[in-house]
Amino acid sequence: MKIAFVAGFGPIVPDTDAARRFWGDGLGIVLEEAAPGYFTNDSLGGVNAFALWPLSQAAEATFGKDAWPADLPTPQAWMELDVESAEAVAPAIAELQAAGHRVLRDAHEEPWGQTTARVLSPEGMLIGVTFTPWMHDHIDEHEHEDHDHDHEEHDHDGHDHDGHDH
Repeated sequence: MKIAFVAGFGPIVPDTDAARRFWGDGLGIVLEEAAPGYFTNDSLGGVNAFALWPLSQAAEATFGKDAWPADLPTPQAWMELDVESAEAVAPAIAELQAAGHRVLRDAHEEPWGQTTARVLSPEGMLIGVTFTPWMHDHIDEHEHEDHDHDHEEHDHDGHDHDGHDH
């Protein structure tokens, strides 16, 4: 498995209003309600998304019902780790399962186009092994821009336009 980046991180919140007061009002993180009860900031530096994910929605996404199973630790946070392609999600989650980790949901494509699978960490953190296409498109564009930028600055001999070696 090769993790490309942390696709998202944030607390799973039983009380959205209290969480918004702490994270938004208290810490100054600007949050947008992207879906009912789901507040996010997709431009906060350090991760590609920070979101307040209600526990009922995390349960729905993982188990298909809005209540977290009583026999599992209630997660206090979630993190999504993106792999290099949608096709890489299933083998990655199989690798975790083979290593003895508890898989909660196998690989599947979400209605919004993200491919996800979910596992519970030993600490009780809900971990998604994911492929988030729009986040990779952003990386690919920057890599292409960087490559074009390098090409413009250097001639075929490895010199920049002022004649210095690099």
